[in-house]
Amino acid sequence: MVKRTTHPRITEMKNDSSSLAPTPITRRDLLRGGMAASALAAFPLAQYKAATWKMDQGRPPVGERKFQSPAIEAAIQRVKALIADPVLGRMFERCFPNTLDTTVFPGSVNGKPDTFVITGDIDAMWLRDSSAQVHPYLPFARQDAGLARLLEGVVRRQTRMILIDPYANAFMRSTTDPPLSWSLHDRTTMKPGVAERKWEIDSLCYTVRLAHGYWQATGDTSPFDAEWRQAAQSILTTFKQQQRLQGQGPYSFGRLTTNPYDTLALNGYGNVARPVGMIYSMFRPSDDSCVYPLFVPANLFAVRALEQLQELAAKAAGAPGIAEQCESLLETVRAALRQYGTVQHPEHGRIWAYEVDGYGNTLCMDDANVPSLLSLPYLGCCDSNDPLYQNTRRFVLSTANPWYFEGSAAQGIGSPHTGRNAIWPMSLLIRALTSTHDEEIVACLRWLRNTTGGTGYMHESFDASDPSQYTRPWFAWANTLFGELVLKLAHEKPSLLQQA
Repeated sequence: MVKRTTHPRITEMKNDSSSLAPTPITRRDLLRGGMAASALAAFPLAQYKAATWKMDQGRPPVGERKFQSPAIEAAIQRVKALIADPVLGRMFERCFPNTLDTTVFPGSVNGKPDTFVITGDIDAMWLRDSSAQVHPYLPFARQDAGLARLLEGVVRRQTRMILIDPYANAFMRSTTDPPLSWSLHDRTTMKPGVAERKWEIDSLCYTVRLAHGYWQATGDTSPFDAEWRQAAQSILTTFKQQQRLQGQGPYSFGRLTTNPYDTLALNGYGNVARPVGMIYSMFRPSDDSCVYPLFVPANLFAVRALEQLQELAAKAAGAPGIAEQCESLLETVRAALRQYGTVQHPEHGRIWAYEVDGYGNTLCMDDANVPSLLSLPYLGCCDSNDPLYQNTRRFVLSTANPWYFEGSAAQGIGSPHTGRNAIWPMSLLIRALTSTHDEEIVACLRWLRNTTGGTGYMHESFDASDPSQYTRPWFAWANTLFGELVLKLAHEKPSLLQQA
């Protein structure tokens, strides 16, 4: 597999000598779980045998865990008992609490909760990753006051981060810490405490999603104070600036690099697009730069985030002015998406484009990172049965999508961030979370089980035919997302946990 070693967030591929050779499909494999062979025939479920791993070596010892939640521990034992496969059960046991075990640093600021959350192998807090890492714990907040306080601390920390710089995607623990090593010489306005300053719409959307989810889960309105209202206004101002209806706006970014995905064209303002009302995003959730800056999945996510921000402002924060601004912006972005966000595909019909420029040029693809086109129902942007989404889903899960790969180990979506033939477990997780077909969900579970490279953890990506080759051995977002999938199945379709 070709590695992109120039990008700082890509670790070298790990070799695992315990990986076993591919084994052929058998009729027993196809019939396993009581499903008809015809239903499973589309999925190569057993072409690759899982690498062996020591199941007793997983979570950190109790005394070394960053945070312990009785509610989460109880859920682990309850759900694990529903899982027939012992390997899958141990994967859930170690993956679901991975964020709490290894990446959270709870504390307080001015007597109020404060929680710093690292991504795993990068000692910095991404707005997107930190939101996604803790989101699956929200349903347990009412059962565990300590967990609720930790989650409140994430909301409050993110509020302060946005007030430092709404254009930044990642932050350091302290404003006195230097930026990440690869950001030291970036040509942009670096503020104290910023780790990296790549403007991505989804960074702000994720903070709204988490704040709204926290409020719904707990009923607590205390984080939505004057400081939060100021941050909410900053989100709206930034979105409006990046509609670029009044010029290019204040943000630009440049990096001296041989990797074109790591910098922006045209003096740091990105490629040209027509200001049609959509919000410009300079970078994708992969932290790769956009080809066309009208990034459709993030604009759809922004619509959902604005709906949530509007509700928070009106009902939790006592800020009717902010709620009114949300409504006005919503109307503009929705209308622009309807007019410019779709394309007629020659094979799959009318689908959502991935990126557009407002002049009629479109980029048809999907990337594993969320928001993606595949993830739209997961983020609440549409219903799974929506015809436009279903057309789009068929496209992104086909070879018409240049970043969809099929290997002897799995079928899934990758990213330019990791190069060809590298499938992201996140794409398999999102595929299962948005699927309405049991056989597809079971296929995803089996692929996930068999492609950890002998570690029992999710990774950023793995080679489609050799999962012992993978990037990022410690990627907490993917681990927690795996736990979220298993929890969802335990609640909605527990029988599938007996069939994987």
